[in-house]
Amino acid sequence: MAWLAGLFAAAVVVLVAGCGRFRGNDNAQGVQLYQQGNYQGAANHFQRALAEQPGSPDAFYNLGATYHQQSKLFGRPSDMQLAEQYYHLCLARAPDHAACHRALAVLLVEEGRGEEAVASLEAWAASRPGDAEPRVELARLCYEHGNTLDAENHLIDAVGVDPNNTRALVALGQIREANGQPSQALANYSRALAIDGNQPVVAAKVAALSAPVGQARMAAVPQQSAAR
Repeated sequence: MAWLAGLFAAAVVVLVAGCGRFRGNDNAQGVQLYQQGNYQGAANHFQRALAEQPGSPDAFYNLGATYHQQSKLFGRPSDMQLAEQYYHLCLARAPDHAACHRALAVLLVEEGRGEEAVASLEAWAASRPGDAEPRVELARLCYEHGNTLDAENHLIDAVGVDPNNTRALVALGQIREANGQPSQALANYSRALAIDGNQPVVAAKVAALSAPVGQARMAAVPQQSAAR
């Protein structure tokens, strides 16, 4: 189910450019180099950003994301170790840095440390009882390990915490649609679309599930041109 993987994708490569907080905007320049594939150049700029503002969580996160990407491209264990260190430094200074929590969980799973990833996200969720994102990330881990039931339960918890979380609503709708629960899936999709109308894929899902059964079947069958 590639659609669900896309919804649950962790933001490892979504760096934080900053808003002119660093002299010369080294963070923004680092992000630009990262996007061009110049990871060493990006790391150099992020290091300068860190020197300009010591202890910056965003700079630590960006460094972690850069070394994380390098470790996957070049297979260097030392880069993975550096990435994990920078992620932890980020979270020590910004315990609610959502992108860093996601990235660290992905890193731990990639290293075969799934239990640590779950424990990390559970601790984050416990510290943020009013935040849906930790529960969405827990759902992602469960889904990736084939535990659809727990993934659904975590998404239900996420929607309970934040009824307007479209990411949780759409993922929950996808799981329920796949499980043969079209009416519940339609309710989730419709709610997500009401919150954010700029979701063409979700709009198509709502249209398909709202159509009469016969009409939906006919729409799925290619129309043949009339014989001449």
